[in-house]
This record gives sequence, C-alpha cells and structure tokens, in this order.
Amino acid sequence: MRVIQTAQVAVGNATIHFDKLYSYEIPQRLISLVHIGSMVLVPFGQGNRCRMGIVLELQQQEESKGLKQLLDAAPEQARLTPELLQIVEFLKERTFCTWYDAVKTIIPYGAQYKPVQQEGTYRLQKQIVRHTETEYTLVCTLPQKPKPTEKQRAAEKILQNGPQRLRYLEEQGISKAVLENLVKRGNLSKREVDRTIESTSNDPVKSDFMLSSHQQQVFDGLVNRLESKTACAALLHGVTASGKTVVFIRLIQETLRLGRQALVLVPEIGLTPQMVKQLRAAFGNDVAIQHSALSHTERLLQWNEIQKGKANIVVGTRSAVFAPLSNIGLIIIDEEHERTYHSESSPRYHAHEIAKLRAASHNALLLLASATPSVESYYAAKNGRYELYELTERFSNRPLPSVELVNMRQELMEGNPTELSNRMRVEIAENLKRGEQTILLLNRRGYQTVAMCTECKEVVKCGSCSVPMVYHKAQEKLLCHYCGKVVSPPPQVCPVCGGALRYTGFGTQKIEEELEKAFPQAKILRMDQDTTAKKDAHEMLFRKFSQDNYDILLGTQMVAKGLDFPKVSLVGVLGIDQMLFAQGYRANETVFSLVTQVVGRSGRAQLPGRALIQTIDPDNHVLQLASRQDYPAFYEQEIRFRKLNLYPPFCGVCMVLFTGGKEQSVVQAAVRFSELIALAAQKQTAIPLRVLGPAPLQVAMVNHHYRYKLTIKCKPVRQFRDLMRNVLEMYAKEGLPQKATVALDMHSDADL
Repeated sequence: MRVIQTAQVAVGNATIHFDKLYSYEIPQRLISLVHIGSMVLVPFGQGNRCRMGIVLELQQQEESKGLKQLLDAAPEQARLTPELLQIVEFLKERTFCTWYDAVKTIIPYGAQYKPVQQEGTYRLQKQIVRHTETEYTLVCTLPQKPKPTEKQRAAEKILQNGPQRLRYLEEQGISKAVLENLVKRGNLSKREVDRTIESTSNDPVKSDFMLSSHQQQVFDGLVNRLESKTACAALLHGVTASGKTVVFIRLIQETLRLGRQALVLVPEIGLTPQMVKQLRAAFGNDVAIQHSALSHTERLLQWNEIQKGKANIVVGTRSAVFAPLSNIGLIIIDEEHERTYHSESSPRYHAHEIAKLRAASHNALLLLASATPSVESYYAAKNGRYELYELTERFSNRPLPSVELVNMRQELMEGNPTELSNRMRVEIAENLKRGEQTILLLNRRGYQTVAMCTECKEVVKCGSCSVPMVYHKAQEKLLCHYCGKVVSPPPQVCPVCGGALRYTGFGTQKIEEELEKAFPQAKILRMDQDTTAKKDAHEMLFRKFSQDNYDILLGTQMVAKGLDFPKVSLVGVLGIDQMLFAQGYRANETVFSLVTQVVGRSGRAQLPGRALIQTIDPDNHVLQLASRQDYPAFYEQEIRFRKLNLYPPFCGVCMVLFTGGKEQSVVQAAVRFSELIALAAQKQTAIPLRVLGPAPLQVAMVNHHYRYKLTIKCKPVRQFRDLMRNVLEMYAKEGLPQKATVALDMHSDADL
C-alpha cells in the first residue's frame, strides 16, 4: 500500500457543530507549498464545493480510496506563523468559535485568499484590493468665464502648491466630481500612482519628554520591568490629566532602544488620531495604524509594513492586538476599562486575553492604564497578580475640576421643563463671554426617543425589533437603532388605535436645537453616530474643535474620554439617570467611569475646570463619588457588592445566547440546553456553577429574531469549557440548532 502525505484541514464556513479537522491528500504538485499554517482550497461535502481551509496538522498515512485531494495552496508568504497559529488555537479553545472564524479575525481582508475558477478548475487568488490612487496636477489657471465655482477655486488654490492625491482633496471638502470636471476642461491632469501610507509632516521629531517626580517614579518602576525582558503585567491608575501618555512615550522610547517593538491599543476609532499624532510627533513614520475604519487597501498596506519590520510601533483599536509584530517588548492598553475591548461577534474574545497571551509569548511588559480601572483589573492589582502604579495628582499640580450636581426635579418645580437646567445655561453663557469652550455629554442620539399614543398609551416600536423607534428631526424620520428600519415621514397618529401621538424624550439633535435657540451666537458641533459616519469624520471634527472653530461640543460617549482640549473649561453631563438604572452588574461601574472621564476633559491646561451633572437623584452615591473622582472609595463599595452577589472577579460569567425566528422554539431550546448542562455535569468531576434563566435579553427581538439567554456563574477554567463543549455536541445531536442558533460568550456583561 502506497504511503501518502496528508493535511488535516479546518474548513471555512463551518458551523461550530461540525467544525473539526478533515483529512486531505496532498498532490505531488503542492507538496512544497503545504505546511502547517498554509491556507488551502479543498473540495467539501457531497457536492465537492470549493471551500477555504487552513492546515493544522501534517501526517503520513496509507493511501485510502475515498480520500479527497487538495485543489490548491496559497504561496509560502501567506502561511500563518507559529505565534498566529497559537492565537488561532487560543481563540478556538476559549471563545467556542470555529477554526476559520479565528483565522479570518487575525488576518486583514487583503491578505486573505479566495477561490476563482480558471480553465475548468479552481485556484486560490488573493483578495483584490486597489494598490493605486488618483493624483491630480494643476495644468493651467482657471479662466474667468465661465465663472469658477467656490469649490473649483479651492481646488486650484491647493494644487498651486503641487500635485495632490484624491483622498487629501476629499478631506478638504473637494469632491471627485469637481476634480473630474476640471480634468475634462483641461485645467487639471490626473494619473494613477502607487498607494502609500500617509506620512507625517516634515516637523522635527520631538525626543525630550520631561517627567514630573511622580511620573518619574512610575516610569522607573516600569522601565525596570521592561529591561528585565520577562513577561509581566502592570496596572497604571492615574487620575484624568495626570500625564499617562507622556509615560507611555518614554516607555516606548526605551522599548525601541532595547531593539524591541511596541503595541498601543485605544478603545475607540475616535481616539486613534490623537494617539497617532502624539506618537508620530515622537517617533515619525515608525508608527503604523490598524483599525476597522481603514479601507481594505489601507489596512493591508499598514499590515505589510508591520510584517516587513518597517514599523516598530502599532496603534489601533481592539483588532490591532493581532498585528504581526515579531519582537514585542511593550503592550499598552489605554482606557483599559472600556467594554469595546470585548468583541460581541464571533470570535467573542477580549483584547486583554490576547494581549496577555502575546506578552507571555514575547516576554513583554503588558501595561493596562486608566483613570477608572475595571473592578477586575484593580482587584488583580490589589491582590498581587498585576503590579500597581498610581498617579494621584494632575500634571503640574493642576486642580481637579469643581463639580456640581444639579437637581432636575427642582428645576421642573421652578418652572423649567426643558432638558437644559438654568444653572447650565448660566455657565455656558459665562464660557461664551470668556471665549472658552464647553463639552456636553448626552449618550443618546436622535431628536426624541419615544412616540407614545395619548389614547391607548402604546409606544411606536420597530416592527422588526422590540425597541421604540427614535425620531430624527433633521431627516424627518423614525429610525430603529438596531436594525436600521426607517419610517418616513414620521406618523402623527397611533398605528394601533388611531389616537394622537405625543413625542417625548430627548437626544443629541434636540439638545442641539435648544442650544441654538438659547445661544444663537454660539458655534455648536454635534458628534454622534449620525455625524461621524463618513470616513475620518472623528479626526476632522475633533481637529476643528481643537482649532477653536466651535464653542460647544455636544456628543455621545465618544466625547467623554481620552481627549485633550486646552480651552475646555466647562463640562456638562445630561441624561445620566437612564444609565444609572440600567440592567447589569456593571451599571454602576459604567456610570462612574463615564462621568469621571468626561469631567476630566475640563481644566486640563491653564484654565480652571468645572462640571455640572444634571440628575433627578443628586444624592446617588455613584454620582457623588464620580464628582469627587474618588475611585478608591467607589472600588471599595463596588467590590463588596460583587462579592456579596457573586459577580466577577469572584466568579466567571458565561452567557449562552439563543436566537431564532419563533419565540416558543427559542425558549424550548434554551430550557433544553439548561437540562443538558445538568446532565453533562453529572458525568464530570464536580464543577461549581449556577445556571440562571432562560430569560429574554434586554432587547428581546432584533430583525425578527427572538433572543434569549442563560447566565452561568462559573469558574472559568478548562474543565468548565470542556463541559460546555460536551453540551454543545449534545445540543447538536438532538437537532436543536434548527430551533435556535447558540453562541457562548465568556466575557459578557449579562445586560445585553
């Protein structure tokens, strides 16, 4: 019997219930291309449909009649490195995702391959991305007749200084249509040039970053850990404006001096430009970017630069944790408490876990940093699992902002029914007089949030989701913020009984309108999901505010953290009460963090800072502690609550999520899953766990799909994960996925 070489392949588009390794013969023509970590093309199933796969094992075995052959293999350079394979295995084991979901998560779109048919057979081809872009050059000045438009004049002015690429011109507000019209008229010429990564300005790189005595103490402790080249985790708890970023830069300088690389994570795309600007001012073009707002081409170009070792510092959001750095010495997770570091789609990983894995692999320093650390991280630091460093004073001894809680019940009793208190109006007016800037936080977009019938009291809900539709006045529509369904024009009568509808509640659009009426002379900038949908919108709007083009910045939580505007002396918090009474064990932590962070945007330079928090519950202990920025006192209260009610860090929480088109079937599937847990637990060594539910999620239906959950309090160890894998297999054998799809999340907040 002939001995053949075989590959054990994890196949793409598999569900978790049949996600296993399949054996394929390697044809002689592919022997030199196929290695562990290679991407391959395979025939799969009865119809031998082409699917992508990844090779996870190589074996030699006797020839078998029914064994299928690989169709093609990607080139050697597309092979996953041993470290990336380790991460794939980690994601598969810890998040219950499929093998190929893990692969797609760590490799950017442009670096992946797809099957294409060529001459009757299938071959692998790299995903197509555009590697060139259009560059425009001024050929001659614009004639006086016909009279040039304002945009045409603007294009001419910019291009007088030399050729510019389309993306830059679009950033300046000049559309492609305007440019193409000038090309047709012969005023401009264009050509396709190689697409390049955006470079920094010609400004000299700054290298002297002075540290205060407190910063120096923190730096000295951390740099010792960095120089030891042993895996270590530390938490830097620093009050707002204490100068954490300067410590980051000094640590990165030391990392580079040691011949190693640095990875810096920020929680939101909106915070990336500011961090990139600060790091490029210090390190020039040695900085690469990775986040989801980049185009496929931009992300691939950056990925390639990192992979080739041309960028030793990577900045980005959650997905940047997979950047292909080969010699990591330092990983920084800024605003480490933010829940955006947790992925809510498969694979449901937490960036903290991947960062710990990579720090251990590279013998690197992992530094978590925040003014309001997560309770779990602070607990780990207090109990010696992390080293704890603290910056308890603002840089240059600037005082913390003075904070006042405004009683909105009292405002109503005194005849003010609006969403802006009289106190807030007075303080904003004072700021305008002094030429100082104001930030207002309201974590609700739209105009009004509820349309209720005055007769039957029914609320107008989305027909596809179990949530009220939100009125967006600027677009004259009702919008579902979950599935995107639109009703335009908004109804004036109840769809149930025909009674008159009354629109209530308030969002950022309505507050913007109130501000325009109260302060007609003020320049107001609104930042929410509606105004930042365009590419690079965050960077452009923040830049305009920092350049003093606006007096008031009104926005959702994207304006609350990580931003540094020296002329901001007043911060206002609106509508915080809805968050105070939200579901979930993290509700208090979320409110404390958000209020503390946004208050910290005030008084960061020479101007003294002040903040107003509007609430119907001014005696609330969370708001009181946040107003004093007293994190230690908040932590002591919160850790007692967590221990008493058995929440993290005293246990793990695994959420089992069920989704299906028929509510009764979804509930039945969830009940049976709970029963299967009990059956599986009887067969294994006793594992302490509590199963709660099933119960509907906070939003029980999205896009005609009902959503239920089981909440399991457990010890997050391998034995528990093995038990859950057994339950998933039993669930599949009983055909229950036909009733409801199931997903496991080991990092859920239990308040989805």
